[in-house]
Amino acid sequence: MARLFGTDGVRGVANKDVTVELALDLAVAAAHVLGQEGRFSGPRPRAVVGRDPRASGEFLGAAVSAGLASAGVDVIDVGVVPTPAVAYLTRTMDVDLGVMISASHNPMQDNGIKFFDRSGYKLEDAVEDRIEARLREPWERPIGAAVGRLSYDGHAIDSYLDHLVASVPHRLDGLRVVVDGANGSASKLGPEALRRAGAEVIEIGASPDGININHGYGATAPRRMAAATVGHWADAGVSFDGDADRCIAADNDGNIVDGDQIMGTLAIGLKERGSLKGDTLVATVMSNLGLTQAMSQAGIAVARTAVGDRYVLEEMRAHGYNLGGEQSGHVVMLDHATTGDGTLTALHLLSRVAQTGRTLAELASMIPRLPQALINVRGVDKQRARSDEALTQAVAAAEQELAGSGRVLLRPSGTEALVRVMVEASTQEHADEVAERLAAVVRDRLSL
Repeated sequence: MARLFGTDGVRGVANKDVTVELALDLAVAAAHVLGQEGRFSGPRPRAVVGRDPRASGEFLGAAVSAGLASAGVDVIDVGVVPTPAVAYLTRTMDVDLGVMISASHNPMQDNGIKFFDRSGYKLEDAVEDRIEARLREPWERPIGAAVGRLSYDGHAIDSYLDHLVASVPHRLDGLRVVVDGANGSASKLGPEALRRAGAEVIEIGASPDGININHGYGATAPRRMAAATVGHWADAGVSFDGDADRCIAADNDGNIVDGDQIMGTLAIGLKERGSLKGDTLVATVMSNLGLTQAMSQAGIAVARTAVGDRYVLEEMRAHGYNLGGEQSGHVVMLDHATTGDGTLTALHLLSRVAQTGRTLAELASMIPRLPQALINVRGVDKQRARSDEALTQAVAAAEQELAGSGRVLLRPSGTEALVRVMVEASTQEHADEVAERLAAVVRDRLSL
């Protein structure tokens, strides 16, 4: 049986996979597990619940709040906020649990549920497994004054915004920036944070209606932001995803600056200031080999992890590192946040531009990218991807073909029903050819 929790919480089609019943049951089970394991600070636990603008978040958020309250947890609803805001508020509002209702970069019809502990970190895999094991178990329900109470705090987000702006090492005065909010959680907050830091801001993808989140805008569709950056003669552009835990950028010529180049730029800046702990950047196996090569030239080591910002964070916490992330734009700056934060990333990237007086194109050019092909193969049984012998042999043959000049990574997605085929090679043509060949094997062997 597949694990309910993926690499970033529970996720699926809202009202089909992620239902009101599941949301309520997860909330109750989480309250029981965390309470019985001593993770609540007192007899009256409190939780923060936030969501992105998806229409389904309205009823799923209500279900989570109802489940928590029925288990004796007081709930503070903070409304539509970024995922990193929930993480921040959970650790600063003296509450015991944070819950975010979001499917991040996924299409509007999806939704998900993420849990944070009282320190603002995502729950460990083992704790999530214990929550899943306790779903729908019989329990003694509190009654009378012991039930939880619900309240709404629409101003809690203000402290998070203040925190973001205060973290900026160098103001952004003189920079013109296009900000793409993905019609998501940071549609208003992202532009406001950059304006407060001194930038002139042009907004796109900033009119969420509950339906249009991630549709043609955002970190997974950054070309519109890149075109707007050129069209408005801006110095740079930034795109967030639906829950604003990712950031992808563009330079003034409209060239995309991905998470690897953002991380590399930030790492070099931190090392110059003597602030990069362990002189190490943490990245996943998906990050381009060009990043590793550039970091080596800058005297920076790269520690590799499995895909997922939670695993990046685990490596950072285990060894005391303060910068890590993913090619997709999740960047974790542990001096300022406990999870990936798109707005924070944008602020610090642009601060580096302002501080150096160099263009984003110049800074990004220091982190070259090997030609890379990425194919998402849908309509296949991703659970069999690691056990199919013919597929394993095809990957081994491709790795031998690319030995010394590239690499292959084939993995089932932790958040979507697909298998990712990633190939790096010395030329784009070679990368594309090998990726297409492997994708064909995936379709042939794993088709549903």
